[in-house]
Amino acid sequence: MVQAKCWVMTKHFDGFPKTSDFELKEEELPEPKDGEVLLEAVFLSVDPYMRPFSRFRMKEGDVMIGTQVAKVIQSRNPAFPVGSHVVSNSGWRTHTVSDGTGLTPILPEWPKDVSLSLALGIIGMPGLTAVYGIEEVLGLQQGETLLVNAAAGAVGSVVGQIAKIKGCKVVGSAGTDAKVAYLREMGFDEVFNYKTVGSLEEALRKASPEGYDCFFENVGGSFSTVALQQMKNFGRIAVCGSISVYNDSTPQTGPYPHLTMILKQLKMEGFMQSRWEHKHPETLKRLLAWVKEGKLQYREHVTKGFENMPAAFMGMLQGENIGKAVVAV
Repeated sequence: MVQAKCWVMTKHFDGFPKTSDFELKEEELPEPKDGEVLLEAVFLSVDPYMRPFSRFRMKEGDVMIGTQVAKVIQSRNPAFPVGSHVVSNSGWRTHTVSDGTGLTPILPEWPKDVSLSLALGIIGMPGLTAVYGIEEVLGLQQGETLLVNAAAGAVGSVVGQIAKIKGCKVVGSAGTDAKVAYLREMGFDEVFNYKTVGSLEEALRKASPEGYDCFFENVGGSFSTVALQQMKNFGRIAVCGSISVYNDSTPQTGPYPHLTMILKQLKMEGFMQSRWEHKHPETLKRLLAWVKEGKLQYREHVTKGFENMPAAFMGMLQGENIGKAVVAV
């Protein structure tokens, strides 16, 4: 028997999550049966999507959803030998008994000098999201101009770098001067702090007077309304997230630029990376190759200790992280 710990959501979040909305519990897990494995979490991910998903896909008392890199410590499944590592959607748990369904082995060519935490970031879901948003949704072409907001986050920072690999002009926005400096290091052509500019409209126009061919949208709210005014005719928008409204107690209302979309003949599409799951192995290998070649840079915001999962989650929602936010057990 193994004593496991897990974090549960004691009540649905009312506005921004509070420490009292979470409870750390212990549970005793049985020994793995035939075909099963016992997993031990090594790194856990905290991501913006957890906030809206908790509202629509969780009940009070459920274990918080999420992805982790785990080590197989007991196995009665030959596909997952003891000592191997997998990516698992086990949620906020220290240990999990799994029948192998949904487990993704770490790429066999994973370099020993590259942290496995990257399987939750640039060589994981955020990296996949960036690739598919750029290639499948936007169809970004060489020479085009791309706008990406929340650009210093786990997805946005990869989006901008891949766009540069493809020979595009990239404009990014972020919420602190430190994040702006980071984006300049990443090679973004134009960056600005949306919290300190006098006018978002003027900042966007100054960064790209000719407008934007593509917009990788992570924020939503008023930013989206202003940005759409700056799109070129036949521009394309990939809607990946809407973090500015995730913690609102009541839905935001206000003018939506329908007329702008009609007159400029814009295309807007929401997406999730799971749509292209059949491409994941090939795409992960591409991302790993770009990292090994130095074409993709990354930064991680690492919180130590499973007991700090709620703090890491709330800090990520407040924008404390530069790059991917992970928890090291």
